Formats: sequence, C-alpha cells, structure tokens
Amino acid sequence: MGAQGARLSMVRPAFYAARPGGWRDWWTVLHPPYTAWHLSYVAIGAALAPHTDVPRLVATLLAFFLAVGVAAHAFDELHGRPLGTAIPTPWLIGVGVVGLLLACVLGLIGVARVGPGLIVFVVIGPVLVLGYNLELFGGWIHTDLGFAVAWGAFPVLVAFFVQAERLDVAALLGAVAALGLSLAQRSLSTPARTLRRRVSHVEGTVTMDDRSVRDLDTATMLEPLERTLGVLSWSMVALAVALVAARVL
Repeated sequence: MGAQGARLSMVRPAFYAARPGGWRDWWTVLHPPYTAWHLSYVAIGAALAPHTDVPRLVATLLAFFLAVGVAAHAFDELHGRPLGTAIPTPWLIGVGVVGLLLACVLGLIGVARVGPGLIVFVVIGPVLVLGYNLELFGGWIHTDLGFAVAWGAFPVLVAFFVQAERLDVAALLGAVAALGLSLAQRSLSTPARTLRRRVSHVEGTVTMDDRSVRDLDTATMLEPLERTLGVLSWSMVALAVALVAARVL
C-alpha cells in the first residue's frame, strides 16, 4: 500500500473530514456534502408539489437540517465515535437532543398551517432519527433500506405534504427516486468507509490487456468511490436549486 493510501486510511475518517480538533470536529460531524444532499430531497419534494410556498420550504429545510444535519449526526458520532472526534459526550447528547426537539417544535408549529396530517410525520421523524443513529429496535432500521427510507424517501414525502397538504402519485414517485438514489449512495459510501476506517493494509496489482501492471492500494480503491460521492452531492444540490427556481422565479 502506498503512502497516500496509508494516510487516507489512518488519518481522515471521511473525504470531507477536517483536521481534528476544535470547531473542525463539528464541521466533520455535520457531514456537509451528505447533509446538503439530503436537504436537496426536501427541496425536490417541495418543487414537485402543485404550488411551492417559499416560507414553508424554508421552515421544512430548517427542520430537516436540525433533525438530520445536527441531531442525527451528533447521535451517530455518540454511538461508537466513527469519526474519531474529541467532542465531549455531554455536548453531543445536548446538541442532538436540542436539535431534534427544535425540529419537532417547527413541525408542530406547522400543524397549525398545514393541518393535523402533519402530526404523523412529526412522530415518525424522531423514530427514524433515534432508531437509525442509535441502532435501536434491534438495529432493524439501521440498514441500507432504513437509511434510504429515512434520509431519502421521507424528506421528499414530508416536503411535498407541507406544500400540498396531501400526497399524490408525483410525491410517491419522487420518494421512490430518492430511495433509489440513497441506496446508490449507500453502495458507494459503505465500502469507502470500510477502506478508510477498518482496512489497515491493501496490496496487489492489476494486469491490463496490454500486459501493463498497475499497483492496487487504498487510494486507488477509494478514488472512484469518493469522487462519485462528491460529484453526486453537489449535482443533487444543483438539481434541487434548479427545480425550486423553476417554480418560484
């Protein structure tokens, strides 16, 4: 394994991780590209609705940022320290609890405008956050499908419902698309995490048809996975912004 592969595997737990320490640990815990990716599903769900109300969209984005970007990721780091941060445990618990509570408060405030049907989503949301990130209920939510439902399909459905006050075929098809994209994300991020956090040594070669030989190391295996994840994250954001702009501008 080359020096670059060793450095990637031993030092950085994710391709977007900042240098350890201080505020940089919080940046890493927020998982910026993935948070932006999943907030894009909120925007896409709102844009699929017959009408897109900007204040409702902003409130929904804020609620999901607090629940997913802040609370879910804080609880995830609390459960086993996968990112290896030095954030004190009480801070992770406090930030996670406050973030989730504020998201629920925003949801309950929205009930007054959207209707009682929103209560169902306000109840399901915390169950998904806690069940997935703390691996509750025997870990049955903490699966690839559970990830895709919680962070892909669910945001689309909630955002659509907040706008339209109902669900229809467009919402369901959008949720299916987000489910598939999230499963694809998972199929890339899972082996990438394994290479960075659990693999200590990779050694081998690849022989091409022309008999040329290329070394195989951690960096070589990681590069296509993480490059694709990075491109998909900003592409989803661009798509979401384009769809919302087409509706409100």
